[in-house]
Amino acid sequence: MDFFDTFLNMAVLRRSLPMLLDGLWLTLQLGAASIIAGLALGLVVALLGLYAVKPVRLLMRLYIDIFRSIPLLVLLIVIYYALPFLGLRLSSFASAMTALTLVSGAYTAEIFRAGIEAIPHGQFEAAEALGLNQRQTMFDVILPQAVRIVIPPLTNNSINVIKDTALASVVAMPDLLKQATQAQALTANPSPLIGAALIYIAFLWPLVLFVSYLERRYHGGRRA
Repeated sequence: MDFFDTFLNMAVLRRSLPMLLDGLWLTLQLGAASIIAGLALGLVVALLGLYAVKPVRLLMRLYIDIFRSIPLLVLLIVIYYALPFLGLRLSSFASAMTALTLVSGAYTAEIFRAGIEAIPHGQFEAAEALGLNQRQTMFDVILPQAVRIVIPPLTNNSINVIKDTALASVVAMPDLLKQATQAQALTANPSPLIGAALIYIAFLWPLVLFVSYLERRYHGGRRA
């Protein structure tokens, strides 16, 4: 067999396509849910880490440091296989989403923190002079400016979350990689794995280009 028959067998890819598309749909659901939950968690952790009382700030720092240090695969296995011994059994989807959210939230918190701290202190003073309270200052003045700064790293982190969904296959979740692996076993041909890789590229490459577009747009707006 030549290279194309082994790795890009069109007949095998056609037979495997329904399985791959089913896996892609589940991957997108897991990725979207984890990204949204991670953004919300990261913003809360960042704000608490910056403005809460000292014990809470220390707890937020501890959370960030721990979950940036734990390999995602290890965390996923612990959640799926160890928690049932403590009386908490999660589905493969819930386990994967929990692990992805906890890790993504830690990185997102650092991104938001850096964005908020990048805002000049004069913005806080101007908001105070206008009579805005702390909530209004943060949500009406500071965060809109910080979001512009953090859009590229946040989007890159979101892309990493989508790629990391492939690890969910270790807990038997039928995501794109799991479906490709099963299709490979059924067809005795690695073409489905190549097909899965091409699907990842086709989906993620436009997102990378979109990040570059947003970065140019926002930077251009600031220069203007």
